[in-house]
Amino acid sequence: MAVPAPDREGVVARNIGVGCVTTVAGFFSGGMIAVLVAKFVGSVQGCKPPEGLPACNWWVYAGIGAVVGVITLPVVALRRLSRTRPGE
Repeated sequence: MAVPAPDREGVVARNIGVGCVTTVAGFFSGGMIAVLVAKFVGSVQGCKPPEGLPACNWWVYAGIGAVVGVITLPVVALRRLSRTRPGE
């Protein structure tokens, strides 16, 4: 059974919604993963983080990871949505 094609306004609204949600998710997930990387790097370098902080220079890693997440997660999600399905 063929699925009817959505109208252009519906596709644009869907893409805006998906892009906004994945931008926020990418910001936080990229930052958290980068802090984990900072923890490993600090461990290898023998760095002792100050009391209450997860790693040495964690803010640098978190910032870079957040920017990478903000860019990559929406791009991947929107590319995946725009792919045509086999048989269409």
